[in-house]
Amino acid sequence: MTTDTLTPSQVRQSLLEGREIALLDVREEAPFAEGHPLWAANLPTGRIELDAWRRIPRRDTVIAVYDNGEGLAEPAARALQALGYTRVHLLAGGLQSWKDAGLELFIDVNVPSKSFGEWLEAERHTPSLPAEEVQALIDGGADMVVLDARRWDEYQTMSIPTGVSVPGAELVLRAQALAPSPSTHIVVNCAGRTRSIVGTQSLVNAGLPHRITALRNGTIGWLLAGQRLDHGASRRAPEVTPAQRAQAAGRARAVADRAGVRRASAADLQRFAAEGQRTTYRFDVRTPEEYAAGHLPGFRHYAGGQLVQETDHAAPVRGARIVLADDDGVRANMSASWLAQMGWEAWVLDDAPGFTETGEPAPDHPALPAPVAGVSPAMLAQWLQGDAQGTAVLDFTASASYVQRHIPGAWWLLRSQLPQALAAVPRARRYVVTCGTSLLARYAAQAVAQATGAEVFALDGGTQAWIAAGLPLEHGETRLASPRIDRYRRPYEGTDAPRSAMQAYLDWEFGLVEQLRRDGTHGFRVI
Repeated sequence: MTTDTLTPSQVRQSLLEGREIALLDVREEAPFAEGHPLWAANLPTGRIELDAWRRIPRRDTVIAVYDNGEGLAEPAARALQALGYTRVHLLAGGLQSWKDAGLELFIDVNVPSKSFGEWLEAERHTPSLPAEEVQALIDGGADMVVLDARRWDEYQTMSIPTGVSVPGAELVLRAQALAPSPSTHIVVNCAGRTRSIVGTQSLVNAGLPHRITALRNGTIGWLLAGQRLDHGASRRAPEVTPAQRAQAAGRARAVADRAGVRRASAADLQRFAAEGQRTTYRFDVRTPEEYAAGHLPGFRHYAGGQLVQETDHAAPVRGARIVLADDDGVRANMSASWLAQMGWEAWVLDDAPGFTETGEPAPDHPALPAPVAGVSPAMLAQWLQGDAQGTAVLDFTASASYVQRHIPGAWWLLRSQLPQALAAVPRARRYVVTCGTSLLARYAAQAVAQATGAEVFALDGGTQAWIAAGLPLEHGETRLASPRIDRYRRPYEGTDAPRSAMQAYLDWEFGLVEQLRRDGTHGFRVI
């Protein structure tokens, strides 16, 4: 297969003109986070079969693939072509050519959303209070509520004392149930800055009569101020009344209209599906529980607050159309209002025909390149007990999952670095590949067989089946055949991040507005 190239200037021109393009960084997440173009999306080479069809739904999307000299771009391009993508290009000269052209590189992950948050604050002067003042309000028994706009799992890990979990898209829907009196002061927080800025401005834009402020610098700012965080909190917003829901829906629709959100009908959805030249993403932005109980066929779940936070992951095709749905007229309209301000063609589905599909849709994955023999957890346990040296277990799961628990004696490795990783694994007569479910591992099995010349089996049901069978487990970084670069350690995650890293992260966010001005491709506007 031959692959055409696109120059950095051609990619930039597509972005400036709003033409659809997916600029894919096929390195692992940690090197991606060290520097990439603003609108690049991370799609590691080793996960293309699992993620490409879901994240890039139209097979004739213009795609530009790059690495930074690691030799990953060409294999990734071939893998995409094998999956049916017909307009795959290499970025001429890779990431270095982008730098050589004098174009901006951004560090960290979810940069479009984080930089938009900084742009929003600079343009709208979103009100905020430092951690010390919020602590004083709490200590003084002020009439206030603290609303945590992050995911539930992040909130449970660490939260502001008295804080209540209200993930981003839920804020306008549920704020008045938590603060029925207009005299109550509402403080919105996240881990750093973005979701608290966007959440605070959501309530301001919706016209709530309360005093509304962001917690400046989120839980990072709280820790840097030397203040205590809660751990394991479980406070959730109460259910809203029909009157509160109706009022919130009216407020959200008004904000969406001001932002230029378009209205979609069932007929529009059919028209979009029939189009061959546009990509349409369809997201249900309610809670996971609501989605599982019933949703529209063809709509994927993506909680609205996280969708706004993670546009690069949810919608890698810049210039695509995004259609949102809910069942209350609040969460879709508020989420769409932010997408529109970020330069997306945002639609909200009105009068949804019926949330008839339940559970999680079955993922659509390509056929394996060759059959892979399976082995049961019980048989693998016998092999390891009877001849541990003759059987090597290769675990392709996320490194964090491997460290948490894995099959005793298993080696962790990255599929994208398979030759180097296998060199670190002692030779064996047979190899057993696994991951959480063995899905990714099965795609790697053929390459393992070719590299080793040995029999290769996939663990039936993966490590999850091993765990379910009650078999022994091992913990920690026991056998790493690849460096742990599959995930970038965010300075705002967990409870043990160094203070210097947290401060550096804030300093980086403060500089994003100027970097956006230099880059020029953002397309942001605010209402």
